[in-house]
Amino acid sequence: MKLLIDSANLADIERLFTIYPVTGVSCNPTILKKEQQNPYALLEEIRQIMPSEAQLHVQVISADSEAMVREAYELRARLGSDIIIKIPANTEGIKAIRALHRDDIKTTGTVVYTALQGYLAALAGATYIAPYVNRIDNIGFDGVRVVSDLQTIVTKNSFKTKILAASFKNSQQVLEMVKLGVDAATLSPEVLDGLLKFSVIDN
Repeated sequence: MKLLIDSANLADIERLFTIYPVTGVSCNPTILKKEQQNPYALLEEIRQIMPSEAQLHVQVISADSEAMVREAYELRARLGSDIIIKIPANTEGIKAIRALHRDDIKTTGTVVYTALQGYLAALAGATYIAPYVNRIDNIGFDGVRVVSDLQTIVTKNSFKTKILAASFKNSQQVLEMVKLGVDAATLSPEVLDGLLKFSVIDN
């Protein structure tokens, strides 16, 4: 399972790339807003400090499908054609994913709470689907079970789509993803550092 950094903090990203075998960065509008900088300028700086082969997943902010597609092209023009466009897997988002898939543009169907929602994103041609493990738990369902169902759906239906699990609060949730064999997980700096925070290891 590959690990990505779920952050837009330049110091954290640079530090974590020097320590862990991470393969990319994933960010959303909330994470970008937290840094209180111009989003495009910040994303350009993130690109500069990342290894050239690392993935960058960037989320659109538009609400309707046509605007999402336009925004996807603008993001690619400014940040490079190899970025992966994060699209919420709602009604408008599924339409946008289909349109971008027709143009061979990589997407991540994000904000996934149910297995059927992820299934539709995969069917629409999403490169990745991003189930929100801890947020699913917080609304009274089982986040690990949803990811397990998604893994079965992807395998049994021979989808090329990969799972990029997101939204974690502890190492145990991450361990469950490793055991399921999902392709990737994106972790906050706190959770990523927490994978090695153990008194016996520290001593």
